[in-house]
Amino acid sequence: MYSAETPSYTQRQQLISFLEKKYNSDVILTWKEDRELSNGFRIEVGRVDGDDHTSNWKLDSVYDWSLKGRLKQLKEEIRQLTTESGNIIPLMKETIKNWTPKALEQEIGTVLSVGDGIATISGLSNVTYREIVIFSSGVRGMVVELKRDAIDCILFDEDQSVVEGSMVRRTGRSAGMPVGDEFKGRVIDALGNPIDGKGPIKADGYLPIESPAPGIIDRQPVSEPLETGILAIDSLFPIGHGQRELIIGDRQTGKTTIALDTILNQKGKNVICIYVAIGQKASTVARTVDILRQHGAMEYSIVVNASASVPAPLQYIAPYAGCTLGEYFMYKGQRVLIVYDDLTKHATSYRSLSLLLERSPGREAYPGDVFYLHSHLLERSAQLSDQKGGGSMTALPIVETQAGDVSAYIPTNIISITDGQIFLESDLFFSGQRPAVNIGLSVSRVGGDAQTEAMKLAVGTLRLELAQYQEMEVFMQFASDLDDITRRQLDYGHSLMQVLRQGKHQPMKQYEQIIILVAALNRVMQGISPEKIGEFKHGFLSYIEKQAPHIIRKIETGEFGEEIKEEIVRFAREYLNEVYSGGDE
Repeated sequence: MYSAETPSYTQRQQLISFLEKKYNSDVILTWKEDRELSNGFRIEVGRVDGDDHTSNWKLDSVYDWSLKGRLKQLKEEIRQLTTESGNIIPLMKETIKNWTPKALEQEIGTVLSVGDGIATISGLSNVTYREIVIFSSGVRGMVVELKRDAIDCILFDEDQSVVEGSMVRRTGRSAGMPVGDEFKGRVIDALGNPIDGKGPIKADGYLPIESPAPGIIDRQPVSEPLETGILAIDSLFPIGHGQRELIIGDRQTGKTTIALDTILNQKGKNVICIYVAIGQKASTVARTVDILRQHGAMEYSIVVNASASVPAPLQYIAPYAGCTLGEYFMYKGQRVLIVYDDLTKHATSYRSLSLLLERSPGREAYPGDVFYLHSHLLERSAQLSDQKGGGSMTALPIVETQAGDVSAYIPTNIISITDGQIFLESDLFFSGQRPAVNIGLSVSRVGGDAQTEAMKLAVGTLRLELAQYQEMEVFMQFASDLDDITRRQLDYGHSLMQVLRQGKHQPMKQYEQIIILVAALNRVMQGISPEKIGEFKHGFLSYIEKQAPHIIRKIETGEFGEEIKEEIVRFAREYLNEVYSGGDE
C-alpha cells in the first residue's frame, strides 16, 4: 500500500479483510510512504515465491484511489460521450454531477516473450479478445489469442521498448477507431493518427474496428448506379451503391487506376471516398494522394495508409479501420465508396501474424479462417433500408493475381464473396487496350439493376457484339482468306474495342458515354482508321455540345428514347462527313 500518511490499524484491517475475501487467500499488507499521494492511496496486489516476502514479486493487479486515478476515471467517462445526441455540454455536466468514483481494479500482466511484433503475456486472466492493452513503455497492443495460462497480442508500435518482464495493463476497451467529419481530406494511419502534417484531427466519436454487418432486414436491393466514368465498366459491368465489385488482375495492369478514376468521378455527387492502401510503398501512396489533390478529389476523400514499412499488425487492421470510418458516414445516411488496395497483401500480413502465433497453416500456408478474414469485412458494405437512414457503402476490393491465375486461393475466396469482378488482362494491357477489361471473365451480378434506363437503351447488343468479335478473332489467326462479311464483322468489333479505350484520370460523364455508344453501335465509326477513333470521339462530343445541346439536356432529364438515338446517329454522320469527307482519310 502506498500513501502519504500511515494508515490506522482499523484501516489496515478493513483493507486486509477486503483483499482476503477478494482473493480467497491470506494477505500480508505492507505500507510504503509516497508523498505524491497526498489525497488517496494506491494498492498493488501480487504474489511472492518463497519465504522472503520481498523477493520474486509478481504484480497481479492495482487498486488506484489516488486523486490522479479518480480524475482518470472521470476523463474516461467523458471521453465515451459522443456528439450524436446534440449539444455535448449538458451531457458533460450531467456526467460530472452524477459521477461516483470507484476504487477501480487494474489487472497487471507480465511479458513472457516478445519478438516480430508479437508479445506473450501472463497474468491478464480476465482480458477479452481484441482488447487493447498498454505496456509500461507506452506501446499499445491488441489481444488476438487467448490461451489457458497466457495471451498473445500484436503490437501497434515498434517493439524495441517491450522486453521480457515488462508490465502490461488492461484498458477495458476493444480496438477502435476515432471517427468524424474532420477526417475528410486527410491522410491517416491505421490507428486514425494524421500523417499528412496538417495537425491533429478532432474526432466526433470512437467506434470499434470490428462490428456486425447489417442484417437482411436492415438492407434494401442495390438499385442506384455508382458511375465510374469508365465507359467499358458503366456500359457492360455497372456498379451500384452498396455493391461489392472486385477489381482483379496481374501486377501493373491498371487496377489502382480504375479505382482512382472511380473516386475522381464522384466529384460533386455527394459521395465520400475512402482509399485504404495496404502494404504499398510510401512513394506510391504519396503519388496517389497527389493525383487526388490535383483533381480536387481530396475534399471528399480519406486516405488510410498502412505502407510496406509499418508493422504487419497495422497492415492487418487497416481495412477494418477504413471500413469503420465508412460505417460512421453510412449510418448517418450518406453514401460511401471504399477501395481496399489490395487484399492480397492484407492476406499476406495476416498469414505472417498467424504463423508467428503458431496457428496451423492450411492451403498456401494461410490459416483456416482467411476466408472469414475478408468475408466479415466485405459484408459490412450495404445499401441500408430507408428506416436505417438509406445510407450506403460500396466496396471496390483489389486483388493481385499471378500470371492471370484467378483460380488461386485468395482470388477464388474473394470472388465468392463479392457481387462481381472486373478482370484486367495482361495481354490486353500490353496490346494497348486501356482499361484492359476482359469482357468474357468480368461480370456484375447486379447488372442492369444498377443502370439508368438511358444507359440500358444505349448499350443494346454491345456485349454480344464484342463476344462475337473475340470468338471470330481467335479463328482469324488460322484463316488465310476471309470473306467480306467476316472481314466487316471483324472491323466493326475492332472499332468497338477502340471506342472502349480511355485515357487514365479522364472519367466520362454519362451523357458522353451514351452519345458515343449510340454512334458506335450504329456503325458510324466503322470506316474510321483505329488510331483516329479517339480523336473522333472527342471531336464529336464537342460538336454535339455546340450543335445539339438539347440532346444532352434530354439525356440528363431521362427523356432518352428512339427519337434521340436517331438524332445522335444523324449528327454523327454529319460530323463524319464534315471531318472525314464521308469516312475517307
